[in-house]
Amino acid sequence: MVENENIIIVMGVSGSGKSTIAKALSKKLGYQFIEGDEFHTKSSINKMRNGIPLNDKDRIPWLKDLSKILFKFKSNGAVLACSALKESYRKILSKNVPASNLIWIYLKCSIKVLERRINRRHHFMPLSLLKSQVNTLEEPKYAVYIKDSLTIKEKIEEILKRIYE
Repeated sequence: MVENENIIIVMGVSGSGKSTIAKALSKKLGYQFIEGDEFHTKSSINKMRNGIPLNDKDRIPWLKDLSKILFKFKSNGAVLACSALKESYRKILSKNVPASNLIWIYLKCSIKVLERRINRRHHFMPLSLLKSQVNTLEEPKYAVYIKDSLTIKEKIEEILKRIYE
């Protein structure tokens, strides 16, 4: 059951709808919304803009910073939008949050949907990097999986139904 101490991490590759769903979910629950992309360094953003995939050296400090931010909100609740592509990244993110207070939401999308979404938005992450993210992704077995075929409202309803059960 969801209580105010929970940290919810909405994860998936670029274009999966992490920010949209995390914002809507945080509003519905009265939790703090945290946009992971806002914490990338300028050099990481420039690499992505130039079509260069991030590596672990780029991501680890970013993930550690996000973990510290999550710690600050663990007693009030927060929803983080973050790719969290690898299990090792998820371990860093969750380091400061008790597992019993952590909920993972995985937005699973087809390549076709991801490509369409990336092509129509204004973001530093270009379509050319989608393949590297898909190849890096390690799907979590413990997350709540949400299909891309649902509307935003249906996704929020499904998430709430699944985490309250």
